[in-house]
Amino acid sequence: KSSLENAPIVKFQDYDYFVFSIADGIPAVTADLLNEVVDAIAERIEGDYDMIVTAEAMGIHLAAGLSLKTGKPFNIIRKRRYGLPDEREFEQVTGYSSRKMYINGLKKGDRVVLIDDLISTGGTLIGILRALSQIGVEIVDIIIIIDKGTGRAKVEEKFGVRVKTLVGIDIDNGRVRI
Repeated sequence: KSSLENAPIVKFQDYDYFVFSIADGIPAVTADLLNEVVDAIAERIEGDYDMIVTAEAMGIHLAAGLSLKTGKPFNIIRKRRYGLPDEREFEQVTGYSSRKMYINGLKKGDRVVLIDDLISTGGTLIGILRALSQIGVEIVDIIIIIDKGTGRAKVEEKFGVRVKTLVGIDIDNGRVRI
């Protein structure tokens, strides 16, 4: 939490975006901070699962760290189309952009823990949950590091799932408030 308090705020259109090492890699992600976050994620996982799933790009280091800690493999939902036989495409809509994303390597019956760095509007997570549901993937747990905005409640209501977060923040007068 203390590493968030002085995070700079930048504007993307009308969206207040905060720059934070776990979410952006700026400043550099220290091993101590990454270990602290990965340990906190691991402590909150409930249930048996086959794989860790995250979205490109800023969930990758979290998934890799969790994979090393738990011995579970991880899968990355990508921003690039590969054209593999079972590839699934979906729309990601964030507070400041939209784009296509692609799922490969997941199949019906896979039991996954979904992790990511940030939930704000919920757009990315909504797209991921719709796509994984269409495939038949079972979501065992969802853990997001930072909760900013109304997206968490929107996702929980829409999908009837619980979205766990490590810290909730607001942007108030150009500052991060925990």
